[in-house]
Amino acid sequence: MKALRRFFARLSNLASGNRTDRRLLEEMEEHLARQTADNVRDGMSAVEARRQAVLKFGAAATIRENYHAELNLPFFETLSQDLRYAVRMLLRSPGFSLIAIATMALGIGATTAIYSVIDATLLHPLPYPRPAELVRIEDDLPGVDAQDVGISVPEWRDLQSSGIFQSVSISGHGANVNLTGSAQPERLSYKHVTANYFAVFGVDAQFGRTFDPHDTTPGFNLEAVISNGLWRREFGADPDIIGKALLLDNDLYHVVGVMPNGFRDLGSTNEEGNTEIWLAAGMAGLPFPPPLRGTRLQDRVVARLKPGLSIATAQRHLDVLVHSLKKQYPAEYPVQAAWTVRLSPLSETVVGSVRQSLILLLSAVGLVLLISCVNVANLLLARASGRGREIAVRQALGAQRTRLVRQLLTEILLLFLLGGIAGFTILFCTQRFLLRLVPESLPHLSDIAIGWGVLVFAVAVSVAAGTIFGLAPAWLMSGVDLIGTLRQEGRGSKGSPGRSRTRQILVVSELALSLVLMVAASLLLRSFWDLYKADPGFNPDRVVAIQTWLPGPNDPSADIYRTATQESVLLREILRRSRSLPGVEEAAIGDVPSLPLGHSQPSLQPLIREGVETMDNQAPVIDSPIVSPEYFHMLGMPLLRGRLFSDHDVEDTPEVAVINQAAARMYWPNQDPLGKRVRLHLDDRELLNSATPAWTTIVGVIADARTESLADAAIPQIYRSLYQHPDKSVAVFLRGQLDPSAILGQERNQIQSIDPQLPVFHAETLDEMLSSSLSVRRFSMEMVAFFAATALLLAGLGIYGTISYVVNEQRREIAIRLALGAEKGDILRMVLRRGLGLTAAGAGLGVASALIVSHLMAGLLYGVSPNDLSTFAGVTLVLSFVALAACYIPARRAMRVDPIVALREA
Repeated sequence: MKALRRFFARLSNLASGNRTDRRLLEEMEEHLARQTADNVRDGMSAVEARRQAVLKFGAAATIRENYHAELNLPFFETLSQDLRYAVRMLLRSPGFSLIAIATMALGIGATTAIYSVIDATLLHPLPYPRPAELVRIEDDLPGVDAQDVGISVPEWRDLQSSGIFQSVSISGHGANVNLTGSAQPERLSYKHVTANYFAVFGVDAQFGRTFDPHDTTPGFNLEAVISNGLWRREFGADPDIIGKALLLDNDLYHVVGVMPNGFRDLGSTNEEGNTEIWLAAGMAGLPFPPPLRGTRLQDRVVARLKPGLSIATAQRHLDVLVHSLKKQYPAEYPVQAAWTVRLSPLSETVVGSVRQSLILLLSAVGLVLLISCVNVANLLLARASGRGREIAVRQALGAQRTRLVRQLLTEILLLFLLGGIAGFTILFCTQRFLLRLVPESLPHLSDIAIGWGVLVFAVAVSVAAGTIFGLAPAWLMSGVDLIGTLRQEGRGSKGSPGRSRTRQILVVSELALSLVLMVAASLLLRSFWDLYKADPGFNPDRVVAIQTWLPGPNDPSADIYRTATQESVLLREILRRSRSLPGVEEAAIGDVPSLPLGHSQPSLQPLIREGVETMDNQAPVIDSPIVSPEYFHMLGMPLLRGRLFSDHDVEDTPEVAVINQAAARMYWPNQDPLGKRVRLHLDDRELLNSATPAWTTIVGVIADARTESLADAAIPQIYRSLYQHPDKSVAVFLRGQLDPSAILGQERNQIQSIDPQLPVFHAETLDEMLSSSLSVRRFSMEMVAFFAATALLLAGLGIYGTISYVVNEQRREIAIRLALGAEKGDILRMVLRRGLGLTAAGAGLGVASALIVSHLMAGLLYGVSPNDLSTFAGVTLVLSFVALAACYIPARRAMRVDPIVALREA
């Protein structure tokens, strides 16, 4: 405590500054005056009396220094002096200061921008308490090469009582629900969840409450929790919202809670996480299928581990549980399926798909920051030549080298810090514009913010970079040849071999780093272009997709669209009226999974092949869109064998399916799939009626299309007839010269003239869907290309500065050569040879490094090899051309040296 009081007392003395010093001088003068008076009384003359008083008092300067050391904080006082001197030196060279600050603002600003994205996605992907305890649970059937096949309600109960987890919840992937009862029906994004859903995440409602985790209602409990956004948008932030009745898909629910404004639901994309309403159910009553062990729900399972239990330990306990269940229920878990349950960190669900792209961006911007730092270090070493006499004078006056290094390092740190603050300020002022560049599919896009945390990061990076890249320049700048420098009588230092070698090493490093970035950008650009130009297997030209949602009440008997026959009446009428709209040439209908590249979750179903599998848990899963007969012709998906659907393939006729080539190759290799019979997962109608599942006959094979991923055309798919399989999600496809904004209103009028309770929403062209599917790749490519261009510019400036410095150092040598008859072309070749040597060294080192980097990013490439010779050769040539162009300017200046003037100055 005494030491703390002493520290604050010294800090107070430091703050008082001149007042303390004046008080000391006054006390010293008073003491000398008294001693002088005593000496005069003793018979001395006034002059002698003063002289004797000063001698008796001692060295005043030493007393003042000791006084300061005793009462002040020497470190902070010295730092204050160094900062004031650094400011004066930066103001003395405004051109140099602005260039250095701008260079660092570019490097640190870009790094800070990418960090803000990384912070919101990779570093804080789960905005929930104790996120490390949250895990994703996935059931796999590796024996039939099937992953994440869903969970049954009995398995969920087994996990709940296993002692491994605090709680286990099931939630849907996100769907639509119709809010009716007002003037215009509205589609809401909803999730059905188990009652313990919010308890697993450890979050509570802003108003009201969440669901009771112990609620055992088999079906929906008719309680609703809504988002803060829906509360404000639809209900005007009504404070009496709790208890309000909502008519959702013709069922009456009551609002029990409103979630906080900052709460974001779990989702692998920004769009998927924007859930507006949550409905709780036990997943074991209507409208869900009977809770049989073999009936798997295609939903997401999330759990919170017991405190102190690691994922690895929990997985071992889980493996024991799975082994015991397989022994207890051998018929449900056949050996050939090899059923397993896998745990993974929940954060991987959110960021897994974009992690590699974001790490690539962070690495790229790290290289830009490194190049910026190298460039500034180069500028500092060049500036050292002009400050050699100043540093020599200070050393001659007694300054120690360590003191000079500290002062020079303070100056460099101030330069880096100002660059970092400038970069952050630019980023803060342009954040709205920059956020528009980020793809909407990026997770937690709305959480990206430029705030205090980002400012702290910018300052920390500035200080770290300044320290790392400032120590060497400060040490080299302080090591001048004292006698040799002073003898030059103000003409400036010619530099030292140490500084020259260091500058050359820095330039070679810049060139190498720039080449690495340029190779990465070129490979990404070629990948993106190849992917963009790849034949998608369908024709998106002039096609608009508009969505609607058919209500699905909890009591299936109250569903007016329960059967395929009932639903087909509506769909056929929608098609008839859609074709009559102005500009419409063709129309087709499918479910949301049939939207090419326009859905976040495929419709995966177990595929039971006649004579191969007998149960769902033995079967692989396959993507199974539901479409109308017109779908294939409209999208230009050619038939290879067999036939397509017809209007006569209805509910009362044998079920038929069309597969793509990838499914034929994978499931019927070296066979003709036509006529083969399969059975997909039982639909709700069959389960509720305990009907014998019907076999589906494959009647056609179409060409592969990239409807799930542009990067993969070989994803097995089986298409089912819309008139045989009802589905609540409906997408209407229209081809023609159509305006998406206008056609949405026209289609809404047509659909609601048939059923006024149906919402019509989200008109989007297939070209837009195709473009959106490339958004993350496009963002990565654009950012890396920008960083590569920046690196190339900085590298060009770096080699220009180095060669200019060399030319300036060799002015006398060049003058002598010219005076002795050397041709100007010889001088040009000499300078260019120096630049070519640095360029060759940088290119060689860069190519070796780029080979390593290109293999690390191989997962992001499409259609191009990480070792692509043309890319490496082209990038090397571009870098060499820019470097030699940067060398040519100082080389031309060297040719114009006047021998007489240069020798006179020397």
